[in-house]
Amino acid sequence: MPAYSEKVMDHFMNPRNVGEIEDADGIGEEGNPVCGDMMTFYIKVNDNRLSDVKFKTFGCGAAIAVSSIVSEMAIGKTIEEARKITPSVVAKELGGLPKNKYHCSNLGAQALNLAIDDYQRKQGMKVKPRKRRKNDHE
Repeated sequence: MPAYSEKVMDHFMNPRNVGEIEDADGIGEEGNPVCGDMMTFYIKVNDNRLSDVKFKTFGCGAAIAVSSIVSEMAIGKTIEEARKITPSVVAKELGGLPKNKYHCSNLGAQALNLAIDDYQRKQGMKVKPRKRRKNDHE
């Protein structure tokens, strides 16, 4: 079994911001059919800031911990700041992830970005299509 940091264990055992936002401004869903992890992020935006972020995740402990920390990192950030939450930033914030669980940090960052894309599309903004890298989910 991979060794998880205390922070990963804390966010797995006591995940923050679990749930759904009924009238979400943006929703992003990302998943990995290989390992079965599925994440859905819901965001609320006020004055270009993420005023609320909730998630629903079906997956392993690392996936739940990643979703929890991403939601905490994103609340209160501007859209531009939230876009800077990358997989490596997520893994670092959690005190590292075992190599075979690093893909979970990709899923969390991508689901958040997809929720922001959804919000921006609904606002009539042009959103760049995301390139899917083959290795993102392996």
